[in-house]
Amino acid sequence: MTSKVIQNKRIRKGDKVVITSGNDRGLVGVVLSRTEEYATIQGVNVRKKHVKKSQTNPQGGIVSMERPIHLSKLQFAGANDKPVKLRVKNEKEEGRTLYYRDGKEEVTVRAVRKSK
Repeated sequence: MTSKVIQNKRIRKGDKVVITSGNDRGLVGVVLSRTEEYATIQGVNVRKKHVKKSQTNPQGGIVSMERPIHLSKLQFAGANDKPVKLRVKNEKEEGRTLYYRDGKEEVTVRAVRKSK
């Protein structure tokens, strides 16, 4: 029996991330799309695909496209494009917020959800 691993739910479309392993290690990019276990990053993991002639692509030829990367290889990028660990803070007025520590100061990333 295989158990389903809960993946990082904190990375969303539009977030800036750092690739932590693989051929593109150390590169920084923006998340273009995200599925449950994979994310597509702008300008990272680019592959070439041979395309036949069609109505949508009358010339055919070779097209470069970004391929998805597993979420376990991604980490949120801080202000200076270094990987940071996101934490959750519960506040009565603002609800739950994501933040990371930059030295002794806390930098807020976004609200997770409002409190009831």
